[in-house]
Amino acid sequence: MLTVRKSQDRGYADHGWLKSHHSFSFAGYFDADHMGWGNLRVINEDTITPGAGFGTHGHRDMEIISYVLQGNLAHKDTMGNVKGIPPGDVQRMSAGRGVQHSEFNHAADATTHFLQIWIEPNAKGIAPSYEQKTFADSEKRGVLRLVASPDGAQGSVTIHADAALYAGLLDGAESATLALNPARKGYVHLVSGALQVNGIALVTGDAVLIENEAELVLNNAKDAEVLVFDLAS
Repeated sequence: MLTVRKSQDRGYADHGWLKSHHSFSFAGYFDADHMGWGNLRVINEDTITPGAGFGTHGHRDMEIISYVLQGNLAHKDTMGNVKGIPPGDVQRMSAGRGVQHSEFNHAADATTHFLQIWIEPNAKGIAPSYEQKTFADSEKRGVLRLVASPDGAQGSVTIHADAALYAGLLDGAESATLALNPARKGYVHLVSGALQVNGIALVTGDAVLIENEAELVLNNAKDAEVLVFDLAS
């Protein structure tokens, strides 16, 4: 079964320096019907104005993935990591038993647009850790490229969660398929463009919640960037 979640039905917050769309309940946005999906807890689409950002704050027992779409996200944490995250990079931070970090857009004249994703871990109280890898557009063109997994398969970042994340770039006649275990859940988030998922048309910001399906077929795309999650039920 596939259930569409339209872009305009997401939560929205405008803080001036930050504009954020919430796929699931987060901060001041609460929707009892959208508290998460499987072990996927958060997808926030954030746009940060020049020279602004999130000051130092803490996390615990969560797998946090940042996926930058535009600009550069400056990251600094109490593990000693000071990094810039450009488009094409996937950053994974395992908060474990506790970590503090900040995220900023230091550019004077450009916005930073990114997705922040939280996935519930399969073990609590682990040591916090950090990982960042680059996935070129050529690796995602016309396919679903594994970018995060429990075992770091195919050069993906390693998450401490029973989940996998794929990223793809599709256009025109390009298509991609993914076999699913019907006992698990899936989630498709269309970052940009347009495409069809098992015959269902999506546009930028739309998502599909998936259960009891054995296969996903993504096709009829137009300049599409898409994320696909394989999730624990």
